[in-house]
Amino acid sequence: MIRFGPAGNCDRFYAEGYKASEQAPAWIAAQGLDAYEYAAGHGVTIREAAARKIGDAANAAGVAVSIHAPYYINCGNPEKAESSVNYLLRSAQAVSWMGGSRVIFHPGSPGDRPRGEALRVALDTIAAARAKLDAEGFHDVFLCPETMGRPSQLGTLDEVLLICQSVERTLPTVDFAHLHAAACGGMQGPADFEAVIRRMLDALDPERAHHFHAHFSRIAYTAKGERCHMTFADAGYGPEFSHLAPVLVRYGLEPTIICESRGTQADDAGTMKRIYREACAQGSPDGRA
Repeated sequence: MIRFGPAGNCDRFYAEGYKASEQAPAWIAAQGLDAYEYAAGHGVTIREAAARKIGDAANAAGVAVSIHAPYYINCGNPEKAESSVNYLLRSAQAVSWMGGSRVIFHPGSPGDRPRGEALRVALDTIAAARAKLDAEGFHDVFLCPETMGRPSQLGTLDEVLLICQSVERTLPTVDFAHLHAAACGGMQGPADFEAVIRRMLDALDPERAHHFHAHFSRIAYTAKGERCHMTFADAGYGPEFSHLAPVLVRYGLEPTIICESRGTQADDAGTMKRIYREACAQGSPDGRA
C-alpha cells in the first residue's frame, strides 16, 4: 500500500510537548500517517537501545521506518569510498534495529573529476557497500540512492536508475522537489510527473518500480538548482502534489512518500494523503478510494 509520513520530527511534534523520537511513531499514527524517515543526515549517533525503542513503537503503531544516511557521504570520490561504505553500513545497522529496511543516501559529487569517472566510482562504491551489508547480515536492507537538486551533484534520474540497475537490492528515492529544482522549475504539470514515472517503469523490474521511495515538498531554487525546501503554505513555489497523485493512481503505484517540508512535514504529508485519496476516488469506476 502507499504510505505517507514526515522526514524527522516536525515543529508541531515538539510544540505539543513531545521530545523523544521513540514517541514519534505513535504521534505520526495519530495524525493518520504511516511512515517515518529517521533523520541521521548529520551522523548516525543513535544507540541500539534507543533505536529498538523506536522500532517497537513503530511496529505497534503500524508505521514503516526508513533512515536518511549522513549528508557527507560521497560515493563518487575514491578517497572517501571506504568511509562512505562504513556510513552506509552504520545506517543499515540503525534502521535494522528500528525494524526498517530502507537507507536513503545522496550519491555524492564529482568534484573536479569528469562526471563519467565519478559515476563509475560511485557504482563501485555502492556495490562495495551492498556486499558489506550482505556480509554483515543485512540482506533485507535496501540502499536507496536519491535524485538530487543541483546539476553539479551526482543524482540525476537516469544516474539513480543506472545505480539501481547495476546494484542488487537497491530502490530509487525519487525526490520530486529536487527534480523540479535541478531543472529550474521543470515539474510543471502531470505530463512531467508521468514522464518520470514511465522512465522508472521502463528501467526497473515491476516490484521495485511500484514500491519506490519518494520525497516531496515545495522548493526554492536558483539557476544552480536547489536553494531550500519550503512548505505547502509557501505560495509561488512548486512542485504540486496534485499533479503527481493522479499519475500514481493511474499506474497503480505504491511508493512510500516522505514529506520534507520545513517544519510542517507531518501536516503537509497529511495534505498529500488527502489529495491522493481524492485522486483515487476520481479514478475508480465506483467513485470510491
